[in-house]
Amino acid sequence: MVTATNIVGLLEQVAAITPVDEREAASIRRIVTEVPLLADPCSEHADPIHLTASAFVVGTRGTILHLHRKLGIWVQPGGHIDPGESPLAAAVRETEEETGLHPVSAAPEGVLFHVDVHAGPRGHTHLDLRYVLLSTDDDPSPPPGESQDVRWCAFDAVDQCAEPALVPALSKLAEAWWDPRCVWREKVEQMQDRRPGTTP
Repeated sequence: MVTATNIVGLLEQVAAITPVDEREAASIRRIVTEVPLLADPCSEHADPIHLTASAFVVGTRGTILHLHRKLGIWVQPGGHIDPGESPLAAAVRETEEETGLHPVSAAPEGVLFHVDVHAGPRGHTHLDLRYVLLSTDDDPSPPPGESQDVRWCAFDAVDQCAEPALVPALSKLAEAWWDPRCVWREKVEQMQDRRPGTTP
C-alpha cells in the first residue's frame, strides 16, 4: 500500500534513476513534481493522472513482451494499481494475470529500473513505474481474455521485438543482465533448480 510516508521513499527511488534517454529524464522530473500534488497517486479514479506499474520480466530466454490488445504494440506486462496494493505487488499481479508466469521480485524491496509518462485511455496520463522481476524459462500461458500473443524476446533482439520507445530501456536491461556483478542470473538459476521435477 502507498502511504504518505512511503511515497517519499518511492519518489527518492525515482529521482535516483539514471535516465537512459531524454524521454525518461523528462518522465522522472514529471513524476517527482506531480505525484506529491495527487490526493491518491495510485488511484485511476481519483485523478486522470496516476501511477501505474509494469514489469521487465527477465530470465535465461530474455525478457517477456506481449502484444497490447488495444494499442497493438509489443510492450511489457503491467497495468493499474489496485486499492491497498503497492506498485511492486501490482507489477507482479499484472504479470501473472497477463502471462501466466509466476515471477518474483529481483530484490525484496523491489528494483525500480525505469519510469515512463505516457497517455492512457479515456484521456488519462500514466506515470508508469517499471520493476525488474525474475522468472524461470517456462513458456507463457496467458488465460482467456488476455492477449494470447505473449513471448520471450532475446536480449540481442529487443530492437526487433519491442515498441521502439521501449528499446533504450530494454537495451539497458540487457546490459544489466550481462554485467558480471549482476546477481539476477544466479537467482534465476536457483529458481530453475527448485522447479518441481528438476534433477539436482
